[in-house]
Amino acid sequence: MLRGGVVRTIYEMHGQGQSIRAIAAATGVSRNTVRKYLRSPGVPTAKKRGKRGSKLDAFKPYVQQRLAEGVENCEVLLRELKARGYEGSSSTLKAYVHPLRRAASPKVTMRFETEPGEQAQVDWGEFRYQTPEGGRRKLWCFVMVLSWSRAMYVEFVPKADTTTFIRCHLNAFAYLGGVPQRCLYDNSKLVVLDRDENGTPQFNERFLDFALRLGFSIQLCRPYRAQTKGRVENGVKYVRHNFWLTARFTDLADLNQQARVWYETVANIRVHGTTCERPCDRLQQERPQLKPLPGMERLQSFLRDERRVGRDAFVRWERAAYGVPWTWVGKDVQVQASETVVEIWAGDRRLAVHPRATRPGQHLVVPDQWKGLPGREGRPKPEPVAVQVATIEVEQRSLAAYEQVAGG
Repeated sequence: MLRGGVVRTIYEMHGQGQSIRAIAAATGVSRNTVRKYLRSPGVPTAKKRGKRGSKLDAFKPYVQQRLAEGVENCEVLLRELKARGYEGSSSTLKAYVHPLRRAASPKVTMRFETEPGEQAQVDWGEFRYQTPEGGRRKLWCFVMVLSWSRAMYVEFVPKADTTTFIRCHLNAFAYLGGVPQRCLYDNSKLVVLDRDENGTPQFNERFLDFALRLGFSIQLCRPYRAQTKGRVENGVKYVRHNFWLTARFTDLADLNQQARVWYETVANIRVHGTTCERPCDRLQQERPQLKPLPGMERLQSFLRDERRVGRDAFVRWERAAYGVPWTWVGKDVQVQASETVVEIWAGDRRLAVHPRATRPGQHLVVPDQWKGLPGREGRPKPEPVAVQVATIEVEQRSLAAYEQVAGG
């Protein structure tokens, strides 16, 4: 099919009386083609081809279903489609999904870059899941990202308290290879308990002591400006939309194992959009700039859960009860646990050591738990006793005594 300009030239030259040979020489087309156009009652048009089917057509209902469920990440959709037999390209999928996505309002964020080993960014995210019985429960997701390399560590935990927060930090530092100069946080209660009238933060003293022991400083986002912590905010979003939507797990250990496989084989090996490098490669360059972790013996005190001794001289922890000497009833103690042993401490004093409970509701007694308690050392507590008498004696009085009472 000739372009419109060539066709117009053919008709114009023919109208001027030019020969077919001259028109063919001027336009660079064959004489037969010139004749075809001149003999045609109208301008020849190309035959319209029937619309070719797309390799995506058979999968479009599934894509629409996943979009309705909130899955708009094309990387996730592509993995799911390939598992179902899709052989098309990612560009075909993206072209189909793009107009179907919900429009987002534009956001503007100023980007701050850091040096290797200078900063890590930390955040919690709350994640809900459905139980086999159909109920809804929640977990918390700890995310740490080294700001220079963008290397990520992810851990799911059942509760968001200071001990868990500290334990996640230690696990992240161990995985990433050391401690940065500072960590950036939002204004979570795990880090900042409150602010005074001047905006000065009042830190969680236990977490502040932990940071001082490890040698990193605490940096806070400006209040109500969490976007200054964009790398982790994006990290939480990335976990939620790239891993969580397809997660199927049996228990917490299984979930964390799947998460580790994911960030080691997906998140940390993808080419990052800003650095144009893989986080795992940059992490190898950043590790020498991180400070080494101190020995765990110096950190055990930070891994203890605060508890109060009950009136029965037991400490409740993880659905079991652990005994301590009765003199500690009503006082605050700390629980330090390993996989096999549970220790009860009061500051630097160890009060009791127990094997870890093997079933819910189990009570473990410490030797001499009630030693010195009145009524516990062969002296049973007296029990109130009623007295039965043989007969009831009635006082005998003269009739004059009753008349005196009545007349008086």
